[in-house]
Amino acid sequence: MDPEIVIPAWVSPAVGAWRSDALGSDGGQRVQVEFYVNENTFKERLKLFFIKNQRSSLRIRVFNFCLKLLTCLLYIIRVMTDNPGQSNAATHSAGQQNAPSGNNKWGLIFWVDRKVPVWAIQVIVAIISFLETMLLMYLSYKGNIWEQIFQVSFLLEMINTVPFIITIFWPSIRNIFIPVFLNCWLAKCALENMINDVHRAIQRTNSAMFNQVLILICTLLCLVFTGTCGIQHLERAGKNLSLFNSFYFCIVTFSTVGFGDVTPRIWPSQLLVVIMICVALVVLPLQFEELIYLWMERQKSGGNYSRHRAQTEKHVVLCVSSLKIDLLMDFLNEFYAHPRLQDYYVVILCPSEMDLQVRRVLQIPLWSQRVIYLQGSVLKDQDLLRAKMDDAEACFILSSRNEVDRMAADHQTILRAWAVKDFAPNCPLYVQILKPENKFHVKFADHVVCEEEFKYAMLALNCVCPATSTLVTLLVHTSRGREGQQSPEQWQRMYGCCSGNEVYHIRLCDSKFFGEYNGKSFTYASFHAHKKYGVCLIGIKREDNKSILLNPGPRHIMAASDTCYYINITKEENSAFIFNQEERKGRPVGGLLDGPCQLPVHSIIASMGTVAIDLQNTSPPDPSSGKLIPPTVNGTGGRRPSIAPVQEIADSASILPCDLLSDQSEDDSVFTDEKGHPSTEYVKGYPPNSPYIGSSPTLCHLLAEKAPFCCLRLDQGCRHNSFEDAKAYGFKNKLIIVSAETAGNGLYNFIVPLRAYYRPRKELNPIVLLLDNPPDNHFLEAICSFPMVYYMAGSIDNLDSLLQCGIIYADNLVVVDKESTMSAEEDYMADAKTIVNVQTMFRLFPSLSIITELTHPSNMRFMQFRAKDCYSLALSKLEKKERDKGSNLAFMFRLPFAAGRVFSISMLDTLLYQSFVKDYMILIARLLLGLDTTPGSGYLCAMKVTEEDLWISTYGRLFQKLCSTSAEIPIGIYRTESHIFSTSESQVSVSVDDCEDTKDRGDESRSNDQSDHPLLRKKSMQWARRLSKKSVRWQGVNRDSSKDHAQRIAQQRLNLYRRSEREELSELVRNRMRHLGLPTSGYEDLSNLTACDVMNRVNLGYLQDEQNDHQNTLSYVLINPSPDTRLELNDIVYLIRSDPLAHVPEEPPVRSSSLKERRESSIDTREDTQL
Repeated sequence: MDPEIVIPAWVSPAVGAWRSDALGSDGGQRVQVEFYVNENTFKERLKLFFIKNQRSSLRIRVFNFCLKLLTCLLYIIRVMTDNPGQSNAATHSAGQQNAPSGNNKWGLIFWVDRKVPVWAIQVIVAIISFLETMLLMYLSYKGNIWEQIFQVSFLLEMINTVPFIITIFWPSIRNIFIPVFLNCWLAKCALENMINDVHRAIQRTNSAMFNQVLILICTLLCLVFTGTCGIQHLERAGKNLSLFNSFYFCIVTFSTVGFGDVTPRIWPSQLLVVIMICVALVVLPLQFEELIYLWMERQKSGGNYSRHRAQTEKHVVLCVSSLKIDLLMDFLNEFYAHPRLQDYYVVILCPSEMDLQVRRVLQIPLWSQRVIYLQGSVLKDQDLLRAKMDDAEACFILSSRNEVDRMAADHQTILRAWAVKDFAPNCPLYVQILKPENKFHVKFADHVVCEEEFKYAMLALNCVCPATSTLVTLLVHTSRGREGQQSPEQWQRMYGCCSGNEVYHIRLCDSKFFGEYNGKSFTYASFHAHKKYGVCLIGIKREDNKSILLNPGPRHIMAASDTCYYINITKEENSAFIFNQEERKGRPVGGLLDGPCQLPVHSIIASMGTVAIDLQNTSPPDPSSGKLIPPTVNGTGGRRPSIAPVQEIADSASILPCDLLSDQSEDDSVFTDEKGHPSTEYVKGYPPNSPYIGSSPTLCHLLAEKAPFCCLRLDQGCRHNSFEDAKAYGFKNKLIIVSAETAGNGLYNFIVPLRAYYRPRKELNPIVLLLDNPPDNHFLEAICSFPMVYYMAGSIDNLDSLLQCGIIYADNLVVVDKESTMSAEEDYMADAKTIVNVQTMFRLFPSLSIITELTHPSNMRFMQFRAKDCYSLALSKLEKKERDKGSNLAFMFRLPFAAGRVFSISMLDTLLYQSFVKDYMILIARLLLGLDTTPGSGYLCAMKVTEEDLWISTYGRLFQKLCSTSAEIPIGIYRTESHIFSTSESQVSVSVDDCEDTKDRGDESRSNDQSDHPLLRKKSMQWARRLSKKSVRWQGVNRDSSKDHAQRIAQQRLNLYRRSEREELSELVRNRMRHLGLPTSGYEDLSNLTACDVMNRVNLGYLQDEQNDHQNTLSYVLINPSPDTRLELNDIVYLIRSDPLAHVPEEPPVRSSSLKERRESSIDTREDTQL
């Protein structure tokens, strides 16, 4: 039988013992056994009470401190009541000879007049202090008695207590002088021990800075008090200074002022002054040195954020591994851009020391009162306690994207997130992760932004929707739309004003914008809200559903409980409404926009005067206006064509058939390409293999059977096909080439948006991955189900690799920032190699659209760099002015960014910061980029405005046209326009006719078979030089005509030089193609560009340096422009198209003929509604 262990209830926890009862197997006798944690002796129990126990020890030290202060107070009382004459009589009555020597009475130094009550109290205090000292000496004895005896504190105790005890037994020496004022030093030691016990008792970390300041102050007070009392007592035999005069003398002396009006007269007091000055010169510098050292260390570590401040103020914590000035300013500017966050404090917790730039910024008054820097680790609870993480409103954990090993950076971020969640489970977490495969480790966080997911999805959409990166970047940045408003150029004012548009939300029942559309269709509400107020309704969220739906389509009926998401210059709460109405009696009205009901004239002034949108003549025309009529030839003398009104309630007949079903017959068929090769069968489905956990399932175009890994290699044939270059495949559409260092899982998010089910099969572009390192089988398994996806090993700095991957057949080249170049000795040099390589490709392949990712946004000014371009210099000055004004989008006027040709992932850091105020921003961004697919939610696409569409005239009419026909919601315009750039002094101005003549002569010379010969180019250049020399002699004949002729000749000479450079580059490319065995027929230099290629370059905003030095194009994005904005040729309109699967009938068609009929009707309907 096992013994039974019993813990009696009478066990006292104060003793620190454990007792158990064991039942023996022999006889059942009960034995009580006591187990003590501490030694159960009288000495140990006393030590536990006086020393080890924090609370009891603290009480004893407080009592001791009060005793020492009492003795000092009694000494002051004795001095105030002392009479030197009575002290002298007392010495005679005691039989002491006090023979004065001159004016000095030396007996007054040894004898004082001590009143009986004062003496009695001092004796009692002395007895208590003596007993306590002896007891503590006994308890702390460790074998060396002399070490304890010769301690300064023990000697002071004996000096101030033993004489008082002796006076009890020897009354004649009761008035002997005892230096009781020295107890101030014992009080100082008691105070230090008391502070330590306080921190131990409440389990708080002791502040070394606080202790050192306290020690310094106590040391100064003790020195002054000791000097004051000592000089006053010694001067009893001399000038007989009062206690106040002695205090005044000490202050004047220690402050090195030395007035000299009060001085000691006798040598003992003078000697004491010398001793006190020497002690001060030794003690105080040591104290100050320690204090300065601790101050410097505190400046590095950042100190603490007090609990009182954390409970009375609101603060957020920013956790980073290394803090750079760009990251800090982006966070602060975006965080404090919201009005309701002005009273928040930012506590930065970083393990590294604050660098010089950050220190300077945090010393600015604007930030010094708001930002607190703490040096520490998130993995230490002590540092989290310093930051008061448990009281924080939110915690932002950012990854270090400049690390060479990005996986290691993610691991550090994951541990930080776990540490914060363990310490403060209720603190909202905002986590930035780099690799998508690490997302599931932090899915418990409230908001997570995966950098590579957003980066690759945005770069992919840039290939089909130009400047998507610019569109999303402007939407997630907080701005008031005031950038560029002082600029003399119209495009900068429009672009800057529209950049202030952001996404906001409001409940339908609380909204003036959308409240009147309760019970109406979504497209009706979106169109009329834009027509009346200039706001763009893009999505909703049902009260009973957490999913946000972008453009749910006309079938969705607005409810009062719906949450509306809209794009506007500011939120509705900050808008002032001014309503005006004009009476129209008996006169026809030509409406700008047609509607189903009579509407008054409205004008909204949004953002407190920032933007004013004035809509006039909004009443509909006569209902008998007729059907759609094409515009007149000259645009005048006829009525403008009408547009069908947007229905309040969706009509099933007016909704387009589902594209998914209409394409079914097409997908089930086997197509043949131009060369007669049978095409692979495609199906729609979900990718069978996801490269990482947490990827959102998306319906895509897939291969009916997975492609073998050998067939994915573009430049090598296999037993399945013998194609070794892009030309042999005979692709119908242009290629999209992606240059990356490794085949990371993020590339999966580049492929999925380009293979989504809603993209027509005939418009799918082949994707070629140009990788520095060959991919592994895990990645190939993930992409082998997608059609027309290939890879090739190579680099963009190798011309042979570019030619082999089919760059001459490509429409877009995406250059992804390489991880190995993200860190450099000089931070901003990380993009040097990428920028130079892109510039080289731009010169070699001018018709190619290049989309580049950079590490640092400030380096985008070097894209398409021209050293003597005055317009670029003007844009640089404009950027500096906007930055000085505090703009968060100072870089927005750089032409590469405005045109969407350059992108930096750091621009999306604001998406995480903005989600603190707008918790829906991350989800909306994922829906726009195609990272998430919610049933019933639309997707982002683009349409181009052609000459046939210009009859629509304005953006407002286009809005109505799209809503009434295809139920699409436009959200912005990508505009490309010609611009005359100002030239530098070194450039020669020339008329357009001269340029055209020179171009024609250049084309004729290029048509010659021997025009590529180097000797002919050399002779033509020599001929140009001779012509330029002759022009000098012609000036005397006819100055005016010769001046024009000289300019013409100079321009011809410049064109010859440039033509020579172009021909050399073209010849270089052709020679490499011949060397690699590639056909050269597909390569075209700039002179032989087709009209489609030139227009493609114009639409993407590339500067036409090679064709025309002065007539260039620039591109920019207009988010939610006003309804009266005029449409221009080649405008690209961003659309949110409704989900085709949202209107799939419950019962699919049975007969194949019905599918064909639906497809034909769908084609007919789309043709009728084509803009």
